[in-house]
Order: sequence, then structure tokens, then C-alpha cells
Amino acid sequence: MIDYDSYEGKFTSNAPLGGQSWFRCGGRADLLFEPKDVDDLAVFLKEYPKDEPLIILGGMANCIIRDGGIRGCVIRLGKSFTEIEVQDNKIMAGAGALNGSVASAAAKAGIGGLEFLSGIPGTIGGAVNMNAGAYGSEVKGVLISAMSLDRDGYFIPFATHEMDMSYRHCGVPAGTIFVGAIFEGVQEDKEAVRARLKEIKAKRQTTQPISEQTGGSTFANPSAKELEQAGLPEGTRAWQLVEKVGGRELQIGCARMSDKHLNFMINTGSATATDLENLGDEIIRRVYKEFGLTLHWEIKRLGDR
Repeated sequence: MIDYDSYEGKFTSNAPLGGQSWFRCGGRADLLFEPKDVDDLAVFLKEYPKDEPLIILGGMANCIIRDGGIRGCVIRLGKSFTEIEVQDNKIMAGAGALNGSVASAAAKAGIGGLEFLSGIPGTIGGAVNMNAGAYGSEVKGVLISAMSLDRDGYFIPFATHEMDMSYRHCGVPAGTIFVGAIFEGVQEDKEAVRARLKEIKAKRQTTQPISEQTGGSTFANPSAKELEQAGLPEGTRAWQLVEKVGGRELQIGCARMSDKHLNFMINTGSATATDLENLGDEIIRRVYKEFGLTLHWEIKRLGDR
């Protein structure tokens, strides 16, 4: 039996997680734990029953909290996990730091190569966990190492070459919880880096529905092999497949595919998590029916429907 009063972090029962996600809809978590720091988290992991469900969440930018809620415990990394430190051409960031904040810190220090992080919603922990990417770059290209705790609460460092990273994939053992990462860029003229960062932010503003209730990209782009098997041109993107099957502004309930970027879903006001998931599944069904190709969700769907 866990003595919740013995922790310095905060516990919330029946926590309204869905309303805190970027989609602003969905269910609750049986229990939410926001640890004070890494040590607090490590002790909790050592004591939390191994047969009980456990989910780690960061900025909740690319997830759907299903309407039935999440069983077991959800861990969210708070303020103490958001620190960013610059040392020479390296950036050390906590897993709770916003990707955009890391990109800005790098630009301020004249460190180039991390600007693409400003185009990825959410936090560093999530970005490392899925090898997130944008604008032709991805995390594994700038990541030096990551710090983590395993499911038993023991500290484990990973060098990038130990993480089996590929497109939207990180092959660390199941249950790994990232608590921080070290990135390396290139020392450049500060104004040149800031100009590229500004360009990415402007492009994102004009091409993505970031002012809406939305998440990140809904589907991962198909691999070259998948496109070849489907008889589609090399380099075909997920949004193009959405367009080809009539997905532009397709709506189910109050969930709609964006007209600004066809690989983004929008909660138009009162969508349920089920509306969003049904919309994504309908796009997947249409693409498979038309091309024999299965689109894969990039957005995580968590909990019970």
C-alpha cells in the first residue's frame, strides 16, 4: 500500500486530464501524480505495483485522452523538469521543457541546428520518445544522450546509438521514462540562427492550425516501401492521401480535418475524444480502401473508449 502523504509531489484522484490536452476534450485519470523532482519520481516507481497501469504524459500535445478515461496512474512531469542549460554548443533540457523553449534557448546562445524543434508541439520527453521531427530534421540528428528512469525507478542513461531511433520510433525498453536529454548543435552567428527560427515560426503560423484546438500531425508519413507496394509516387505525404480520399474538412460530430493542413484534426468546439478517433479511423479506412495502404496514427490514443 502506497503512503501518498510521504511524497513531496501532488496526487489528484479522478483528474480531468482530457480538458488539459491540446484537443480540450476526453476523460479523466483514476490518479494523477505530479512528482516534485527526479528523486520523488524514482521512489514512487519503486513502490508503485508493477501490475498496475502506468502512463507518462508531457505537454499532451499529440494525444487523445479517450472519453472512458485512463485506468491506473498517470504521471506528468512539472516545473522541476523544465530546466534548460546551455554549455558550449550543447543544450541540456529536462523532459518537461517545451520543444519551442529549447529551440529559443539555442538560438539565443547562437547554437544552430535545433531550430526545427520550434515546429514540434509538446515537450522534450515526448519528442525523444517518438524521435519527433519537422522541416527535414529529427531529434536523433541532434541528440547526444538521454537520461531516464526504468519502471523500477533506477536511473539509466542512454547514448543516442543505444536507442534504436528511426522515423517516429525510439527503441528503448518498454516502461522507460525520460527525465532529460542533451542536444548538440553548431556554433553560428546568432542573427543567422534567429532568422531561421523566425522563418520556421512564421511558416508554422501560416501552414498549421495552431490557433485551433488541435494536436500534432495525425498520421505518420508512409514509408518508401509502403508507397511502392501501393503504387504511389515516392515521397507522397500523409496529408496528400487525406486529400485524395476526400478528407479535406471531413467532419464527424464536432471533429474536423483542417483545411489549413490536412494532416491535422480540429475540435471545432464540443467534439468528444470519440469524434476525433472516429474521424481518424474513417480516414484510415478510406485510404486503405482506395490504395491498400494503412496509415498509422502519430497521435497517441490513451485510455478506454
